[in-house]
Amino acid sequence: MKVKKAVIPAAGLGTRVLPASKSVPKEMLPIVDKPAIQYIVEEAVASGIEDILIITNRGKSIMEDHFDRSPELEQRLYQSGKQQLYEEMVAISHLANIQYVRQKETKGLGHAVACAKSFVGDEPFAVLYGDDVIIGEIPATRQLCDAYEKYQKGVVGIQYVPTEQIGKYCTLAVEPIEPKIFAVSDMIEKPKPEQIISNYAILGRCVLPPDIFSLLENLPAGAGGEIQLTDAMRLVAQREGMIGVVYDSKRYDMGNKLGILQATIEVGVRHPEIGKEFQEYLKEFVKTLG
Repeated sequence: MKVKKAVIPAAGLGTRVLPASKSVPKEMLPIVDKPAIQYIVEEAVASGIEDILIITNRGKSIMEDHFDRSPELEQRLYQSGKQQLYEEMVAISHLANIQYVRQKETKGLGHAVACAKSFVGDEPFAVLYGDDVIIGEIPATRQLCDAYEKYQKGVVGIQYVPTEQIGKYCTLAVEPIEPKIFAVSDMIEKPKPEQIISNYAILGRCVLPPDIFSLLENLPAGAGGEIQLTDAMRLVAQREGMIGVVYDSKRYDMGNKLGILQATIEVGVRHPEIGKEFQEYLKEFVKTLG
């Protein structure tokens, strides 16, 4: 079965990027000239996704506005002869069939995904974490969808994480199947040093079977007192196995100040409009550093 639906959990409070996220959702923080959430939606669309559900909460309606039409702005651009900009703005509202649901309480990623049960129905679906912008020639979600269609098992996007950092993520029991593809049989969320199974962790993307919802409904609170999606995926991995795909794209953590700066710089130097000028600026600026 092909994966046609995606869920983007975007209800987090963004405490690591305060005070910016106090009034602007971290998903709307720009990378050069596009908000982070647009990069994520565009990745989903480029991966063959047709229907997208964005999980939001109070104060994040600005995301809905971004993907809606803006007649006044569009008319001004059209009348000013800015045809390309006009077409770009109109195209945003036609990227995909986007729906929204509010997570009434921020009880963790697992709780957020559980809010998508009626949207998903009885189909496999991709989850694109709202904190993670992943940019590359081949969309990361496309690689995961391809693996799901081949193996008919849940799939997680994974990367190698240094030992000193893996406690912030999760750790996986993996066995290689083919280049950059692993069988996943177990996982532990936010492991203590003695719990580390391997240096591979889930980072930002997964494709899940619909029966994940029955597991989430009966899941006790995990790390941080929250309903952890990883705990539900662990049950799937232990019972029937999952697939881990080392995706080829670059991940930027938009819930982290350094990640935001890295994304801005690395996208900026490749930007078709200002890339060359920005590169020259950086070369001169670096000379001033001690």
